[in-house]
Amino acid sequence: MKRLAVYCGSASPSDQRYIELAHDVGRELAGRGIGLVYGGGRLGLMGAVAAGALEGGGEVIGVIPEALANSEVANHDCTELYTVSGMHERKQRFTDLSDGFVTIPGGVGTMDELWEAVSWAQLGYHQKPVGLLNAFGFYDHLIAFNRHMAEVGFVRPAHQGIIIADESLPGLLDRMAAYQPHTPIFAMKASDL
Repeated sequence: MKRLAVYCGSASPSDQRYIELAHDVGRELAGRGIGLVYGGGRLGLMGAVAAGALEGGGEVIGVIPEALANSEVANHDCTELYTVSGMHERKQRFTDLSDGFVTIPGGVGTMDELWEAVSWAQLGYHQKPVGLLNAFGFYDHLIAFNRHMAEVGFVRPAHQGIIIADESLPGLLDRMAAYQPHTPIFAMKASDL
């Protein structure tokens, strides 16, 4: 994996562990020679992950919508900063530029990015690993909900391994590197659906 898209919040929670986590993720990726593709902001966890990667000498590619770039939240310290028309183009650019996705704690926008990466993998728009860093148990309920969707039958057996969750970044990256693509819906017969 040469580049990973990291999905995370632009907010700064009062619990500083989240900011430190984002910084450490950026630094760890840089230390492994993995470029960072992220939302292009300078605030919150976004700013921290970029700062960590830059401090570690890593490549940092930001992708930010015009509306946010114009509100002065863009991080101009990035190695490259792309300004795009909107969120759909932003997520497409994340997919085009990266070899996989890592979601760290965040809010609604982060969830939108995660679920689109999962949905696109399930359909067959990409065959890249989708990682979920469950630091501090932040995603325990989401992991349980995903398991519940599978148990009820809303996630096919072939797609139950799309989300790769781990509590540590090194463990997550190792599991993502070993990811074997599943059979996407586009390649299934109607009888398999």
